[in-house]
Amino acid sequence: MPAIKMNDQLKYISPAFHLLLVAFISLTLTSCHVGRYFFWNFADINDYKKFPSLPIEKASDEFSFKEKFVTTNLTVPQIFEEKSGVITFDEFHENHKTVAFMIIRNDSILYEKYYSGYDDSAIIPSFSLSKSFISALIGIAVDENFIKNVHQPVTDFIPELKQNDPRFENITLEHLLNMRSGIRFNEGYSNPFADMAKYYYGRNLNKYLTQLKIETPPDEKYNYLSVNTLLLGIALERATGKKLNQYLEEKIWKPLNMEFEASWSIDSKKNNQIKAFCCINARTRDFAKFGRLYLNNGKYNQQQIIPEEWIKKTMAITNNSKDSQNYAYNYSWRVKEDGAIFAKGVLGQFIYVFPEKNIIMVRLGKKTDGINWPQFMELICSDL
Repeated sequence: MPAIKMNDQLKYISPAFHLLLVAFISLTLTSCHVGRYFFWNFADINDYKKFPSLPIEKASDEFSFKEKFVTTNLTVPQIFEEKSGVITFDEFHENHKTVAFMIIRNDSILYEKYYSGYDDSAIIPSFSLSKSFISALIGIAVDENFIKNVHQPVTDFIPELKQNDPRFENITLEHLLNMRSGIRFNEGYSNPFADMAKYYYGRNLNKYLTQLKIETPPDEKYNYLSVNTLLLGIALERATGKKLNQYLEEKIWKPLNMEFEASWSIDSKKNNQIKAFCCINARTRDFAKFGRLYLNNGKYNQQQIIPEEWIKKTMAITNNSKDSQNYAYNYSWRVKEDGAIFAKGVLGQFIYVFPEKNIIMVRLGKKTDGINWPQFMELICSDL
């Protein structure tokens, strides 16, 4: 049963108790992530409005995909058809909480549609798509010699991790990239007392780092933990001497001639720590342009934005890490046997890249709604 938001319950209580409850919540929101969790509840597509953020500027020139719409010949794969009968492609997305769906082949837009009042200029939070951006920035920082290599211990950049557990010296950047760090962390999204709620709604991320412990030796097993990417983000900032939003802007956003400005949410204005594990707030077409960079082996306009070797490593299956849907996980991307890769965020945010057919797909939504979207996109690719 989905949790009932606090706002929905207020109408059932007396006016006097209502005032007391609102006052209590207001105080709690300023001091406790649990209170903010109960007030805001599970993450939603408007979360970019809840948190302060830092800007990501765009260049003066813009790159645009060629518009070549062919919306009439797309059909819902048979295994996804509704029990009530055949429905149109648009109806399927409307029924399953999609707000944006885009298909690009050979730099031409084959399909672009928005739902629920969204359009091509709507800001949509990336959630864990941001992890794939962090991976790209790590590759760039290695190439620029800010980082020696991915086998460098995370404690070279965040030495305070050793205060509670000296075994952090054994965790490398690659362990973090592949979700094989062995850090003890509760990723539960529906538990207000889990670590994830504290890191998502908390206001002092750096304070929490000194409380981290090790559960298992690194590289022993795969365990998807957002704290791994937070550590990568902090390591990047300390290695480069730049805030993540600035480094992303300088190395990817402006060089790719993104169409819109973006932002990256932070824990609080006081502490100013970027939530690297989530929360790049951007537009659909610009997410697609990031996917295009991987399709083109890290190049844009003959300029090598991400090292080609990094792209090759990312798109290979190099370990036995498998996510909850049994997709291989490597360097913060899911990697498929057919050569496709995809970045994934909670609520069904996807950047899907299929080099064999030169296709990019982006799906953004209010929820996954029980749909295996990578499988859906794989079947759409087979018909194109």
